[in-house]
Amino acid sequence: MKMQSRILYALTLLMTASFGVMQAQDDTVSTEFGIKGGLNMSNLYTDDADDENILYGFNAGLYATLPISDFIAIQPEILFTTKGAELEYNNAFASGSSKFKLNYIEVPLLVRVNITKNFNVHAGGYASYLVSSKLTGEGDFNFEEEIDTDDLNKFDAGIAAGVGVDFNPISIGLRYNYGLTTVGKERTVGGTTFTYPDAKNSNLSLYLAYKLN
Repeated sequence: MKMQSRILYALTLLMTASFGVMQAQDDTVSTEFGIKGGLNMSNLYTDDADDENILYGFNAGLYATLPISDFIAIQPEILFTTKGAELEYNNAFASGSSKFKLNYIEVPLLVRVNITKNFNVHAGGYASYLVSSKLTGEGDFNFEEEIDTDDLNKFDAGIAAGVGVDFNPISIGLRYNYGLTTVGKERTVGGTTFTYPDAKNSNLSLYLAYKLN
């Protein structure tokens, strides 16, 4: 099953469960400041994103909700987030796994719409800066190697969309980030120009937020 199909299925389940427990109520958005964090399920994709090489990680940071109407708000965030992919191999010569880990400072800027007081949908974009990268291996070959971030594209950007359920002062949500820039840099060797790695970030996050005000 492709990752996009699983994401749509998960979003649908969360929306159905949320509407099932909610009653009609005031949907007014209020100003919020808080902390958030959660689980990442990331991958790298070329033409399509699949679930064969998921790397599990985390995200953590701060958020604000700034109303522009009774039910619409701008939600900026600043997060430390992990991305990358994991490759498992098992052949006649060796077996094990290798992990390509990318750590970013990420700034999402989202438009949040409160469908009810306790349920919201949000969408927008994000920009990230690569702060560190590492390649590790486990199995028949064990290794850990830092990758010079100058060898990779330090900036990542893409689109984001998700849903959230609010139980004041705690919120839970699900969000998908779809990268639009390649992880690798463009290089020219022997007159041939190529990008390596020629892949983009894909990340599904399950998060928990706590309102401080």
